Amino acid sequence: MASIAVYSVKGGVGKTTLSVNLAWCASAISRRKTLLWDLDASNGSGFLLGVDAKKKRSADSMFAEGSDPEKLIQPTAYGGLDLLPADESIRALDRQLDRLGKKKRLAKLTETLGKNYDRIIFDCPPVLNELSAQVIRAADLVIVPLPPSPLSARAFEVVVEEVRGIGKGHPPILPVLSMLDLRRSLHKAARETNPTWPAIPLASAVEQCASLRQPVGAFAPRSPAARAIAQLWTAIERKLASK
Repeated sequence: MASIAVYSVKGGVGKTTLSVNLAWCASAISRRKTLLWDLDASNGSGFLLGVDAKKKRSADSMFAEGSDPEKLIQPTAYGGLDLLPADESIRALDRQLDRLGKKKRLAKLTETLGKNYDRIIFDCPPVLNELSAQVIRAADLVIVPLPPSPLSARAFEVVVEEVRGIGKGHPPILPVLSMLDLRRSLHKAARETNPTWPAIPLASAVEQCASLRQPVGAFAPRSPAARAIAQLWTAIERKLASK
C-alpha cells in the first residue's frame, strides 16, 4: 500500500479536482484498489464523484479511540474506487487531534485501511496545522499543485518547509504545474523554468468535472487533460516504485 497526499497551503489551485482524477487513474489505469480520503470539510471530492456523506455518522468520528473508519467508506460509480467522505465536523479535527495528543493517529488509521487498499489518496484542506502535519507523517508522497503565479511559488516554499520539518524520514515532494495556459507569458516562463515538472493544462474538460460530477478520464479519455493526468499518474507510480 502507498499513500499520496495532494496538498497545498493555498486554496483555488485545483487540488480536489486533481485528487479525484488521480484516484480514478489509480483504479482505472493501474487497476489498484483505491481509497480517496477527503479531509476537506467542503466534501469537494464527494461532490465531484456524485457521493454524499452519510448523515448518521460524522466524518471526525473515525479519529476517536476504538472507532471503525471502514463504516464511513462509501463506494463510487467506478470499480475499485471508494471514498471516505468529509463533512462539516472536519473543521474541528485539528483541535480533536490536539486533544488526543497522538501525533501519528492519522498514520495508524491509514495503516489499518491499507490492509484493504493498494493506494490511499488524501484530498487535503489548505491549512498549516496539526492535521496537515499528521497527513505528511502518513504520506509516502506529497503532490503539490502549483498554478503559475508568485503566490503559488511562495505557497510551495511553505509546503517544502513543512514537509522537511517532519525530519529525516519525510516523504518526497512532487510539484505539478496546474491550470497551465502557455498562451500567457507568466505561464510560459514558469514552464521554461521547470521543464521537468508534470503539467496539467487549463482545459474545459477539467472544468467540466464539476458540472458532470465525473473524472476527466471517464467522459473525455482522449482529451489533452486526460492524457496529462494519466502521464502524471505514471510519474507518481514510478516515483513510488523507486522508494
